[in-house]
Formats: sequence, structure tokens, C-alpha cells
Amino acid sequence: MITAAMVKELRESTGAGIMDCKGALQEAEGNIEKATEILREKGLAAAAKKASRIATEGLVESYIHSDGRIGVLLEVNCETDFVAKTDEFKTFVRDIAMHIAAMNPKYLTKKDVPQDVIDKEKDILRAQALNEGKPEHIADKIVEGRINKYYEDNCLLEQAFVKDSDNTIQDVVNAEIARIGENINIRRFVRFERGEGLEKRKDDFAEEVLGQAE
Repeated sequence: MITAAMVKELRESTGAGIMDCKGALQEAEGNIEKATEILREKGLAAAAKKASRIATEGLVESYIHSDGRIGVLLEVNCETDFVAKTDEFKTFVRDIAMHIAAMNPKYLTKKDVPQDVIDKEKDILRAQALNEGKPEHIADKIVEGRINKYYEDNCLLEQAFVKDSDNTIQDVVNAEIARIGENINIRRFVRFERGEGLEKRKDDFAEEVLGQAE
């Protein structure tokens, strides 16, 4: 039986996507070492090793939602100008920009979240757990679990990809690294929403933006 813990272990050691790890484990009948070899043969485990390589080429992509309500500017770096000019890489970058428009991440990575924001969020989550009647020592454990959900909701690389919720943005990046054989780095992004900060009607932007891409 393939467990979530086995998938997590393989994913952390190889950098491959969730579904790739699960498939490799099934093929290897649960043997972690054999599954790792399978992923290496497919080139998926190479992503983590390429992370230290310099990537200064790439694209600055703009995505404007059809009615002009949302705009995104995104810089994604790769190693060579040749790759940056390919249609496949351009499509990859545009998909990430579209995701940002739809899911509105506040930060790029966990490390980008200010400590005071995390501390405040933990205080809120702890108060919620205590109000639910949980003992203090249990409440602290609950906070750690729920803070991970905060990262998943607010950090781009931790978010589930809007076009494939089985994989995170980091998984999608790793798969693209494996495909092109170069390091890829999502460097920075900014998202604008018309009337942001003003009181207005709220729509399901994720569903609407995704619909525009179909």
C-alpha cells in the first residue's frame, strides 16, 4: 500500500511532483530506493540539483484579464536565451502568470512571509483552537498544522496549480526543469486588481480567469 508518508519522503528527497512520486512508488511496489531510481531515469529528480545553477535569462510576462480588472507582471529566469524563446517556455510562464491572476498569492515563498505576519497568524489560530475547547498542548500542535495551510493559501510556490490541483507550483516548476534540462527560477511578480483596497463586489476570479484560458 502506498501511503502519503511514503510519497512525502520520496518527494522531499527527489524534488519530484506528488503524482510522479506516487506513480514511481506504485511501479516500484513501495520500494523507496527503486522509486528514486525510476524518477532519476525520467529526469525528474534532477530539478533539485539544478537549483544552484545561475539563471539570468528568461522572460518578463504580462497577463491582463480580458476585461482589464486584473493585471500581472512576472519575471521567470532560465539559463539560456534559446530556451527563453521557445513556445513551450513562453506557455509555461504565461500559465504561471495566469495562476497568479487567479489565485492572488501574497508571497513567493515561505521565507518571504514576514515573521510578524506569521506570529500574528499563529496567535489567531491558537485562539481559535482554544475556543474550540482544545487543551493548550494540543492547540500548539494544531497551530503548526494550520500554519502550513496559511502557506499553501498565500505563498505562490506552495499553492496548488490552478490548472492541475494535484500539483503545486513548485511541482510544476520542477517538472519544467526536468523537461528542459535547465534551472528555472520564478524571481518576482506583482499583481494589480482594479479598485484594489476599495469596497467592491467580490467575484470568483479563479474560476473566471481559468475559463478565459480555455
